[in-house]
Amino acid sequence: MFSPRSFDLARARVAAHAYHTPLMTSRLLSQQTGFEVRLKAEMFQRTGSYKIRGPLNKFPELTDAQKHQGVICSSAGNHAQGVALAAAIHGIKAVVVMAENATPSKIAATRAYGAEVVLHGTIWDEANERAKQLVAERGYTYIHPFDDEQLIVGQGTLGREIHDDWPQVEIVVVPIGGGGLIAGVATTLKALNPRIRVVGVESSGAPGMQRSVQEGRLVTLDRVDCVIDGLRVKRVGELNFSLVQRYVDDLVALPDEEIFDAMIWIMSRCKLVVEGAAAAPVAALLHGLVKAPPGSKVACVLSGGNVNLDQIRGMKWN
Repeated sequence: MFSPRSFDLARARVAAHAYHTPLMTSRLLSQQTGFEVRLKAEMFQRTGSYKIRGPLNKFPELTDAQKHQGVICSSAGNHAQGVALAAAIHGIKAVVVMAENATPSKIAATRAYGAEVVLHGTIWDEANERAKQLVAERGYTYIHPFDDEQLIVGQGTLGREIHDDWPQVEIVVVPIGGGGLIAGVATTLKALNPRIRVVGVESSGAPGMQRSVQEGRLVTLDRVDCVIDGLRVKRVGELNFSLVQRYVDDLVALPDEEIFDAMIWIMSRCKLVVEGAAAAPVAALLHGLVKAPPGSKVACVLSGGNVNLDQIRGMKWN
């Protein structure tokens, strides 16, 4: 589906503006799991998450007319900031539609990266409908948060960096929301080394990818019982689903509470600030959901560090 040139082009485009984030060893996690574990620390990326990679690869593909007219997205967090900064880098006007009750710090961060923020509705779906209205009214190019070929290849540069830094890696564990990150990482890694296993992790309250793969069709969940921003998706991307079917070796899921416990474990033991979705791969390791021989070389993708502090304040501690 993707040519070798598309991977190389994405690597050059992303490397020109994004950081090559570190792949950090974790002695404690290795001891606790019996694997040799390294952590892809994407919280050190510009905007605090991997989400800038995809837009950096997509925006050069836009026509001059599209760049002149501007781009738009709907998001309450990382996608908003990734689009905003990538657009500023490329001199493109960006509009981000966010729900009126979005976290003030995320609104401020998105504006600080240069985007115009439009507040509408109380949930993402309502904000997304407003974004589509503005596309029709003003001719903006809509930037989907995950179901887009150029975004997927751009996100896949994260997998390329893991392989470049650790060619011996045997398993890569990736969180799943809409599926853009794991689709890109899995496609890239399998092109580099088909023997690398890719494992995806979802919240058991929003197992859209797992259900879709099990049923062999794209499933829309009736309800989502998940409070973690990056994992709370009713329907994964269509293109992402097809790539996961082809390239991902295993899908696992566990409750939000166990993912939040892993988030605190990473902060206290590894001294790394991670958001909820980023902790999902470590949670899967800690709960024995990644099946592999002892000593296996395992990389966990810590996808970002934009922690919702209001959510942490509301957590109940034992």
